[in-house]
Amino acid sequence: MSSSRTGIGRYLRLGVNIDHVATIRNARGGRHPDPVRAAHLAADAGADGITAHLREDRRHISDEDIARLSVEIDRPLNFEMAATDEMRAIALRHRPHACCIVPERREERTTEGGLDVIGGRRTLRPLVQALRDAGIRVSLFIEPDTSQMRAAQDIGADVVEIHTGRYCDLALAGDGPGREAELARIREAAAFAHGLGLEVHAGHGLTFETVSGVAAIPEIVELNIGHFLIGEAIFSGLDSAVRRMRALMDAARRAQHAAGA
Repeated sequence: MSSSRTGIGRYLRLGVNIDHVATIRNARGGRHPDPVRAAHLAADAGADGITAHLREDRRHISDEDIARLSVEIDRPLNFEMAATDEMRAIALRHRPHACCIVPERREERTTEGGLDVIGGRRTLRPLVQALRDAGIRVSLFIEPDTSQMRAAQDIGADVVEIHTGRYCDLALAGDGPGREAELARIREAAAFAHGLGLEVHAGHGLTFETVSGVAAIPEIVELNIGHFLIGEAIFSGLDSAVRRMRALMDAARRAQHAAGA
């Protein structure tokens, strides 16, 4: 795996978000299906890391899940969290490989849009510093907006994760011109962030049909994908879904590298 903070490599990492295995478990209660087992299966199928979002209302991932993931998986754990004192304390207790700070509203079904780093600078800066002081890499989930990228660099983030939700929504709606315009915006933002010395990730809503365009952006070194893969796993199995996504990402990156050679 590439660990360079600023380098552009041929290999594109895949982080698999296992939140919605826990959603299914919690619908009935008990321990099945086990998100930690899903993490192991995803890793065996080609995931380079595991992502889990511990929400304030614990609607899917639980505190016990985070504790188990922290010690039972052999891949980096990316802990998605809101910028709250409670989540900071949990992150500092478990010290995952990385924390991705995301906006969170209790009434939302899923994360809607990116962080307002500019408006939240006063709250975010000490949180970022506390996590980094503990040896945790810090990522901020933001829109493909250059002003937000500058603010992320200013408060000391290691990584920005570009929100790809709008791009995926436009693709689902069949809006070809809108989709291409949004992809160009993501491409420009990734290059800008890379130029600032930030590591660039991307995610939200990516599917087999939409991943290739984002995977071909050379500055992006990691994609985080969850809901779609867990949904596909119902029909084809998690191993098959992760392997197919991994293959599509690799093919897009090879084509990009060949075109740029």
